[in-house]
Amino acid sequence: MLRPSGWLELVPVCLRLGKRWYGSSAGDAELCGTGHGAASPSRTETERPPHAVAARRQMKTWVCDSGQKLEIFIPFLGKYRPLTGRCCQTCTPRSWDGFYHAQLSSLGFCSAAQVTEEDTRYRGWLVRRLCCFLAVWDWKVPADTPRDLPERVCCSRRVRDVAAGQARGSEGDSGSRRRWKEKALEILAGIQAPLSLPVLRLCSWVLLRLLSRLFLSVQLHRGQLEMVLRAATTVRSTAACSRHAAAAHLPLSTRSSSPPPSPQPDVPLVFLSTHKSRLDGLLLSFLFFSHGLGVPRVTVGSLNCSPRLRALLRRLGGVFLPVGMEQTSSGRDGGLPGAVLASYVEEVLRSRQPLLIFLEEPCAPRRLSAAAHEWLAPVYRAVRDGAVPDVLLVPVGIAYDLAPDCLEGSGAHGARPLSLSACLWAACRALRRRLGCTRVDFAQPFSLQEFVAKTLSRQSSAGKPPEELLLPTILGTHQPHSERAEPEGPAPGTAPGSEAEDKMMVTKLGLHALSDGAACSAVTAVGITSALLLHKHRQGVLLSRLMSDFAWLLEETLVRQRDVGFSGQLRALVRHSLALLRAHIALYHLAPPGDVLVVPEVSVEARWELSQHSAALLPVFAGEAVGACAIRALLLEMLPFVGAAACPSSITLSQDELLHKTLALLQLLPPSLLGLQPCQPLEHQSQDVLDKLILCGLLEADESENERWLCDVAPRPFGKWQPWAEVDFTDSDSDSEDVCKRCFKLRDPEGSPGLLLFLCRLLSPVLETYARAAAFLEQPSWPQPEAACAGALQQFLAEKDGLGESGPGGGGPPTPAGLQVGWGGAPSGISLPPERPTRSLALSTLRTFKEMGVLEEAPSPAGPLLHLARPFRSSEGRGKLRAFIQQFVQP
Repeated sequence: MLRPSGWLELVPVCLRLGKRWYGSSAGDAELCGTGHGAASPSRTETERPPHAVAARRQMKTWVCDSGQKLEIFIPFLGKYRPLTGRCCQTCTPRSWDGFYHAQLSSLGFCSAAQVTEEDTRYRGWLVRRLCCFLAVWDWKVPADTPRDLPERVCCSRRVRDVAAGQARGSEGDSGSRRRWKEKALEILAGIQAPLSLPVLRLCSWVLLRLLSRLFLSVQLHRGQLEMVLRAATTVRSTAACSRHAAAAHLPLSTRSSSPPPSPQPDVPLVFLSTHKSRLDGLLLSFLFFSHGLGVPRVTVGSLNCSPRLRALLRRLGGVFLPVGMEQTSSGRDGGLPGAVLASYVEEVLRSRQPLLIFLEEPCAPRRLSAAAHEWLAPVYRAVRDGAVPDVLLVPVGIAYDLAPDCLEGSGAHGARPLSLSACLWAACRALRRRLGCTRVDFAQPFSLQEFVAKTLSRQSSAGKPPEELLLPTILGTHQPHSERAEPEGPAPGTAPGSEAEDKMMVTKLGLHALSDGAACSAVTAVGITSALLLHKHRQGVLLSRLMSDFAWLLEETLVRQRDVGFSGQLRALVRHSLALLRAHIALYHLAPPGDVLVVPEVSVEARWELSQHSAALLPVFAGEAVGACAIRALLLEMLPFVGAAACPSSITLSQDELLHKTLALLQLLPPSLLGLQPCQPLEHQSQDVLDKLILCGLLEADESENERWLCDVAPRPFGKWQPWAEVDFTDSDSDSEDVCKRCFKLRDPEGSPGLLLFLCRLLSPVLETYARAAAFLEQPSWPQPEAACAGALQQFLAEKDGLGESGPGGGGPPTPAGLQVGWGGAPSGISLPPERPTRSLALSTLRTFKEMGVLEEAPSPAGPLLHLARPFRSSEGRGKLRAFIQQFVQP
């Protein structure tokens, strides 16, 4: 008998607070997490997942021949806690050992929303009832805005130079100087306001009560917090600290006899955070204030606030861009508002106040926002011009089980400004249900001065522009090159000389910090469950099978040294995530077997929500997903020769062809969408993708010379061939095409059925948006301004979603049925509507088409206009572009 399962059987469970989980007893199947995990109401339910005995399996380790430092670890469910967020060895090698110790991972976790009498200076029964208020009243503010800040800003060189240029026409009399000073003070008052400690403490107490009701726990790693506190109290430059720390670990015979570096001025901290919700600013400000980091200056970004709300946020530490700067490009020519903003940022850094910059917008994730560019530019120029000796940058990652979305449609993209009453009403609406857990992670601090120096030293080896790399591949002229094109930044010729270089440096810094923030973010239980339901079990799955796959995906996440934001019993964790997703799934109780059938809803909204939650797994499996899509493209090319009934495991793939497909896909997709580091060359990333495919078991080296189907069609010698006779042991650089090329056999990893299809579908939301954007080029309204083109693209993608089509728009080749037989883990008879693309995906496709040379800019009196390049004005060229993208898409 099949009947809907009541939610009394699958209820959200409370999270254990105040207890550290590093192991499990013999009778309980505890999964590792953050120390505050979901637990079943009854401790008598004991289950052991199929992958719980992970220590007895062959452990996977990453091997690297590039000379970088490697840390080999052995994951074990319930015991191993990876400390994520190490800085980049390529861009900041000397910061790698700074403020980091291996013992930090053993400090455990804490819940910031839980305050007891131990957090106060008092004890007693009355203190236990007033502990929240007493704790908030005892929190200290280490640094505050100088009292003479307005005078310092008005007397700064930047402001005086701009004011002198503007007052030149008025003969520089006292009246004009008074007018520009009043204007500068007016701009400064719109940017910031002095902190109000009574209002700050009152709002912190209200926010503490609100967080304890909204979330089951607000998790924070004590080791990461200790690392940031050490960086906040440093009195030496990062370079000197790194050299001294490295020398301390050398043998006595090799240590330098020079004394330790002398103390230098304190180095300010700038936090560069991802942005998942409008609550992030208040949440991070509360965490900094409650853990001794001071009250940060939080950039509000493009949020459109009412005057009352704007005044309140400024009193709480919020800082705003001057009016009109969101629409202008950052640079030196910002006029008086730009000069006041740059001088204010310099004074904030000199006073060592923490500065918090959000790198993205909640509506456009994984894309560097214009407001972030405006705030990063004065920070970079302050270090470049010597206003401060150095700045320590701390990437921050935020993860929610369910992100608060009550303010969607207001503020930045709404019809009216966000008011204080709207915020209060949104808080009351959010209190109706629990949002699960939230987790905040701090990455390792690194030196901005070192990052700039390393980046400038690598500028001579910049790659070719994308139109020279990818456009010939799409049109079928030659194979892709392995150079990395420059990241998103200003187009050539838009700014002269050093100004364009400054913009490019700020863009590289923002994209790198955005990648670091995504890498240190924890994976939630809701994200794992959503990924399984969306990409592996679209037609439904039994609860027992879902639990087994949950444990498998958790282990794969830990193997890749990514942390998770939960702990507890396996059944309780899955029930907890299903309870939070109850609006988009249906549960049916199967009476005879006593199991529960979990079926995701077949709707655009359900798939959209599941895709939003599962997007956190894309940076974890980005390399494997790119490689899986490249394998799919190769198998699609092999289909006319081997037939649809051929088993994929009987086909041998050439390494060169696989690397070529991987390079083409890496050149198509921006690194920020995949969560990859933009500083790594494409040649290294493509080889790393191949290594990951071998490690996860999808590829197996084929050393035999038997007759097999090969993707490589290069001429090969006949007869008795001895491979060692072709090897050139001399120092000659000449290459021979007769050398045996490496081949691989496609395998289904043991214990991971359907892994290839799962990885392909993990990247499908991004690729489907690119494929439908290629169909948008068929619209006849060319040329048109870029803003109008972006709006028309978003409207076109929304209309395609409303039609409920089962695949991306436009003329791609059909998906062979033989590729899914025996590999999908579930039949593919269900037809799901495409997902609604995010605003960042739509803008990224437009940017990619411009960089590839598909779209070109033409000057006009009204501004630059976008039009199709000559090769894509014909239907044949547009068809080649659609076919190129469609070959990687797995429905």
